[in-house]
Amino acid sequence: MFLGQYRHNLDDKGRLTVPARYRELLEAGAFVLQGFDRNLMALTAPAFEAMIRQVNQMNMVDPHTRELKRLLFSTADRIEPDKSGRILLPQFLRELAGLESEAVLVGVGDYFEIWAPATWEAQFAQLQDADANAQRFAGLQLSAEEA
Repeated sequence: MFLGQYRHNLDDKGRLTVPARYRELLEAGAFVLQGFDRNLMALTAPAFEAMIRQVNQMNMVDPHTRELKRLLFSTADRIEPDKSGRILLPQFLRELAGLESEAVLVGVGDYFEIWAPATWEAQFAQLQDADANAQRFAGLQLSAEEA
């Protein structure tokens, strides 16, 4: 499971160091693609393939389905950590997420996100608003009980 937050520099070639505990989860391969919040998403190969299976079962006549497929497939790229634990982020994805010299990697359970620091700080500030969280998440029926 991808947990926590990590801040790392991008080198001149667009390579980003992945935390050691994340690298273990990427051994079977992974994909990076545009996220939904001006960020990037990095998914293990099995998680990406499961998501793609779901998308491929959607109704192609629906224009939202076609837009989602374009978003996911046109921005997806396979990633593999090198011997130093770095992944290469394609230039167009770095531009989409506003990444320059630094990035924040954020664990989100079955995948992790890659954010430009200023964008993440704004997102994280929103997440600190307890009253807004109570309203936003009230209908999700979140429970700590085991199923």
